[in-house]
Amino acid sequence: MTATVLIVDDEHNLRRMLRSLLEVESYDVLEADGALTALEECQRSEPDVILTDLVLGTGADGIDLLEQLRARQIESVVVMMSGKATLDDAVRATKLGAFQFLEKPLTPETVLTTVSAALELTRARTENRALRSELTSTHEIVGSSAAMEEVRKLVAGVATTPARVLITGESGTGKELVAREIHRQSPRADLPMVSLNCAAVPRDLLESELFGHERGAFTGAVARRRGKFELADKSTLFLDEVGDMHLDAQAKLLRTLETSTIERLGGESEKAVDVRVIAATNMDLEAEAGKGIFRADLFYRLNVFPIRVPPLRDRLEDLPALVEHFAALSGAKCARAPRQFGADALKNMRAHRWPGNVRELANLIERLTIIGTSDPVSADEVDSVLPDVGMGVVDRPRDRHKLGLAAALETYEAELIRDALTNADGNVAEAARRLRTDRANLHRRMRRLGLSRSDTDVS
Repeated sequence: MTATVLIVDDEHNLRRMLRSLLEVESYDVLEADGALTALEECQRSEPDVILTDLVLGTGADGIDLLEQLRARQIESVVVMMSGKATLDDAVRATKLGAFQFLEKPLTPETVLTTVSAALELTRARTENRALRSELTSTHEIVGSSAAMEEVRKLVAGVATTPARVLITGESGTGKELVAREIHRQSPRADLPMVSLNCAAVPRDLLESELFGHERGAFTGAVARRRGKFELADKSTLFLDEVGDMHLDAQAKLLRTLETSTIERLGGESEKAVDVRVIAATNMDLEAEAGKGIFRADLFYRLNVFPIRVPPLRDRLEDLPALVEHFAALSGAKCARAPRQFGADALKNMRAHRWPGNVRELANLIERLTIIGTSDPVSADEVDSVLPDVGMGVVDRPRDRHKLGLAAALETYEAELIRDALTNADGNVAEAARRLRTDRANLHRRMRRLGLSRSDTDVS
């Protein structure tokens, strides 16, 4: 969808120059010669970005326009322009929510870079509104077990503070959900939480993702780019799978946490940032630090307030509520009535080990919603979609000695691979990273064991 930019300036030639510049970049451009005309234009079609001069001839100025926009709850990102601005003007505009203050004379590169950054903020705000809407229904923390009540208590206690939080737990337990709840209850909740999965970013791009880069910083860096820390300024940055971060990036992250500054790759100056960091991992970072794989000093910086999210097998009393929750969500998603689960079906589900935790349960409920035609869901129907016998039931490993050494080892190897694929949502490269092997080796092992991506609990 094409972004819309409104130019507000009483100088016709400047508006014409900015229009030409922005239209070349495929933006839709609107114009207004004063604050009143701008407000009328915003009422008709709320633009994504507003470039407004501080001084608008006679009548209302850019500050007045900004006040009126906020009073009318128009959420366009506003960039102020002026060649005569004072420090007081800049401070006042910033307090009213101005995104940037550009000094005249303007340069094309500065205008385009600023508009691009403003649009990133617009997109983030839109995503945040959608996320908040979802959080009230699809992403609520479900369960009243003692373990989950303890998690809620810890979240409520730390949310209103600036403390860094390290969330630990197995894959699929809902660590990101806990991070979002901390952000939602924090004073930073008005801005979107920014997330980065450290395991999903190639090693040579991770530092750029975190800290941004200048144009020409490396091959392919054709334009300046803001990193996650800049995007999360005054908000929260969630670093998922932080244990997969390589040592060079760990060192730079540590320095940022110590100084509250970042430097873009290829840059020559530092920029102050105010970011609350919440990290998550399924690893034992203290043990990894002892092996030299993870920096001990970074671990202590991140582990100010630890929260452990329990695996599903340790809070099976929450299973009925979770099943009902996911049945409702899957029914709405698939345009079908939520399926009901009988006592025998729940009994068989309680016997499963749930290596993929709540994520695996959600996938299983969705699969049952798709294939099922009658209620209640039977025990046999549950068994038909659970992993093979010996792969996921709590008491099966006790019988492995009956298989013989070779068969037992293959069974265990297949179980590990299934678990990794499930936790990686079927992504073979990600599963290989989790198993500390390479993708080619994992493919060879899967072929030998007769496994494929379709054998996982990914729907």
